[in-house]
Amino acid sequence: MLKWKELYDECVNCHKCALGNTRINMVFGDGNSKADIIFIGEAPGADEDRTGIPFVGRAGQFLTKYLEELNLYRNKDYYICNICKCRPEKNRTPYEEEAKTCLQYVRNQVALVKPKIIVCLGATAMRYILGTDWRITRDRGKWVERKGFYMTTTFHPSAILRDPNKNQLFLEDLKAINKKYKEISA
Repeated sequence: MLKWKELYDECVNCHKCALGNTRINMVFGDGNSKADIIFIGEAPGADEDRTGIPFVGRAGQFLTKYLEELNLYRNKDYYICNICKCRPEKNRTPYEEEAKTCLQYVRNQVALVKPKIIVCLGATAMRYILGTDWRITRDRGKWVERKGFYMTTTFHPSAILRDPNKNQLFLEDLKAINKKYKEISA
């Protein structure tokens, strides 16, 4: 397992897949590196690629707003990152080889953060963290305990922006995550 600086340096210099050749910035992760909650998304978008910070675009602002309404703050309560550290062109879903290449980095981040709760944001993160037998619509909001982590999945915030009918379900999931966080923090 690499330490934070070693891991960051390896990611920033990574060209193990084609995404490393087309990125503006590698998007590592952000937030409290000792948080009890880690949110894992799919891959950076254009705003993230430009800034090098995850979840700062429209979907990230949407997620941040809801989390702050629940008194969950990035610099205090959670760490956030993506399966892929580089933006796929036109925000496409990462190819399997791209995701699998970066998965080692995500696992290293989880090992360093040592969260109690892992939240998969969207189907891509869910697939690589929870497994291919999970389905986002069917299984969102369900909890499983694995290797000492409480794990769940919910819609990616960009999915809510595309389909506002999922908004209430998303909010219910975030409230359940907050409830679990309070339970384990007590």
